[in-house]
Amino acid sequence: MIRRMGIVLFAVYVILLIYFLFFSEEYGRVAQAERVYRYNLVPFVEIRRFWVYREQLGAFAVFTNIFGNVIGFLPFGFILPVIFRRMNSGFLICISGFILSLTVEVIQLVTKVGCFDVDDMILNTLGAALGYVLFLICNHIRRKFHYGKKI
Repeated sequence: MIRRMGIVLFAVYVILLIYFLFFSEEYGRVAQAERVYRYNLVPFVEIRRFWVYREQLGAFAVFTNIFGNVIGFLPFGFILPVIFRRMNSGFLICISGFILSLTVEVIQLVTKVGCFDVDDMILNTLGAALGYVLFLICNHIRRKFHYGKKI
């Protein structure tokens, strides 16, 4: 039952992720006429820029860029070990999160709907890792209280 619910939630998550990353103009997508190849290959440049200029950019821009990239991948790290038993290590979740993030960034670069940003990949991978930590905490609580097992 939990696995089936996880599959449904994961499908909804993937649909929402695709929408926000590739179609939502409110979250950084640009009009067709304005699309150009943009990229950042230097780690922490954009994170630092958003933090230093947070007053000028506004809370929404800072939140969506820094925290949004982390929050957007939390479900990935949380739900994946629920639906796939083999995804039971933080290393596998981090590698999978990184590969998904790299795929998203390449698609954004090629289709010119966003910027290929190494900082996004760092924040996305961090989000997947934090999602896995949340999974471990919830799984520990579930097993302790539901099954009465000491872990």
